[in-house]
Amino acid sequence: MAKRRGNPNWGKFNRNNDAPQAPTVTEFEQTVKKFQLQPDQYVRSTNLREWALRNKSTRYVPEFLLKVWGFEIDSTLDFAGD
Repeated sequence: MAKRRGNPNWGKFNRNNDAPQAPTVTEFEQTVKKFQLQPDQYVRSTNLREWALRNKSTRYVPEFLLKVWGFEIDSTLDFAGD
């Protein structure tokens, strides 16, 4: 008998894999919490601005903050394997 190809469980509900994912906390959110900032304090925070300047190319930083601070936004993303 020939070996069957493909995944025999394709289309079947898998309780472990199909469970809703817990929301992830971004490094930006962790940094804001570490600096104990409220959203209305983001723009005035020099610590957050310096962190964003160092990490804007590798971490999530809200686009409105990048624009307010006058940071260049690189629209060309370099994904591994491209």
